[in-house]
Amino acid sequence: MFKGQDMRTVTKLFFALILLAGLSGAASAQITKAAPPASEVEAAIEVILDGTERLPLPLERIRPALIAHYIRDQGPVYWVGTGRMNTFLQRLADAADDGLNPADYPIDALIELRDTVEPGDAEDAAAAELFFTAFYVNYATDLKIGRLTPQKVDPRLYRSRKTVDILSILTEFPKQNDPNAFLAAFESHNPHYQALKKMLALYRAMAESVKWPAIDPGGNVNPGESDPRIPAIRQRLILTGDHPGGGEGDEYDSTTVLAVRSFQLRHGLEAKGIIGKQTVIALNIPPADRARQITLNMERWRWMPENLGEHHFMVNLAAFELQEVEKQEMVERMDVVVGAVATQTPEFSDDMEYVEINPTWTVPYSIATKEMLPKLRRSSSAYAGDFEVFMNGKLASWGGINWNAYGPGNFPFTFRQKPGPKNALGKVKFMLPNPYNIYLHDTPSKDKFLATTRAFSHGCIRLSRPMDLAYHLVGEVAGWPKSKIDATFASGKTTRVSLPQHIPVHLIYATAFEGDGGSLEFRPDIYGRDRKLDAALGGRPSS
Repeated sequence: MFKGQDMRTVTKLFFALILLAGLSGAASAQITKAAPPASEVEAAIEVILDGTERLPLPLERIRPALIAHYIRDQGPVYWVGTGRMNTFLQRLADAADDGLNPADYPIDALIELRDTVEPGDAEDAAAAELFFTAFYVNYATDLKIGRLTPQKVDPRLYRSRKTVDILSILTEFPKQNDPNAFLAAFESHNPHYQALKKMLALYRAMAESVKWPAIDPGGNVNPGESDPRIPAIRQRLILTGDHPGGGEGDEYDSTTVLAVRSFQLRHGLEAKGIIGKQTVIALNIPPADRARQITLNMERWRWMPENLGEHHFMVNLAAFELQEVEKQEMVERMDVVVGAVATQTPEFSDDMEYVEINPTWTVPYSIATKEMLPKLRRSSSAYAGDFEVFMNGKLASWGGINWNAYGPGNFPFTFRQKPGPKNALGKVKFMLPNPYNIYLHDTPSKDKFLATTRAFSHGCIRLSRPMDLAYHLVGEVAGWPKSKIDATFASGKTTRVSLPQHIPVHLIYATAFEGDGGSLEFRPDIYGRDRKLDAALGGRPSS
């Protein structure tokens, strides 16, 4: 009997939401007013949810779960008349503490809904109850799995959006008297995420309390030289925690040199202690921008599996580093080379299944047609010494092919490089079979590891110490004696060694993370993925 009136009420309140959404007013405290009896609110909720008309979007998108909870399971009224609305409103106002944006939640509209509840108005109370529940589910979901679908941010993010059981949220949260306590269970307990949350609090506090005037670019400053910018640089390094304090004057003294090197190491810069352009740029990035960078990385960790695996590998593409972790302890780390900006390494998780000693290399189609074909047109035997050629899957002869007759779109050939010292994969590769044809491997191009920014490959991960990893996995994990491993390498024969247990490998892009000894580390956005994610979170185009 209330259907028409109820829907007008809900629509009126929803228009209030639309008009006020995006405003970030404080969640002003209010003494809890008397509310209609719970039985009347429950009856009004049932009328709203059982209606045939489409509900406002925040309710419609979770309508089946709301019906199951409030009607089928007779879930109790949780918000109206309990004071919990104020607690949740304050959590929304403090969303930045969680690495989320308070402006993404209609705080003022929810305050308006709270304040419309009167003792004799069960319909408004029911609408308020439903909207608070809907946005509570929204916030819990944002905390648990992130706001965005990874591949909608960047097609190179091969992570499926995780899911949340909404009915489970609705079933469980009424059992918790404090809504914030229940939300704590939705936050990632991954130590990487928790470290970022601590970093975020520090940089937000710094942004609010510390002035950050720009340091002039100027020229390079070498240790022992004098420069009028040194006092400002010294003070900046004290603020960043790299300088112990003390010292004065324009001389670039030894204590400040050590502080600059510490800062450079933490920011992925060449750590020679020379104050150059890139160091000054990094010193000038204000704490508010660093806090934003941290929130972007928190979003990425929400996309990740909660359990990375008791034994796992993690490759940070932005830091050019591989880490091996066992029982939450890092047991190995090494420098890596990742994809160049034009051939970026994607982000995904998969399992390492086997190690291949003396591998062959099957040349990707793009390399074969764009890089090798032009040389073959000039000399049909250009690659005859190290490569085999297959035409439509059958071994062919290099000399019998007119390469000028073929090109992209008309290229029935596959090139395979034989094992040997020139092989692009070196002596060993580590396979995590995946649709993206990405794996870890040795390389004959050792000079690339001398660079600070190591983005040179066609997408695969080159390891600085692949033989160490091979002896560890084939020997310690797969159980081969060292003499057998050495003999297999010496044979030159391609040999596959299966691992007794598959080992998870996570390719991530972390531009902010906790380093050794709890240090706060940042890396440049070499692939522009921070920029794209920031734009997507702000609802802006990324180009």
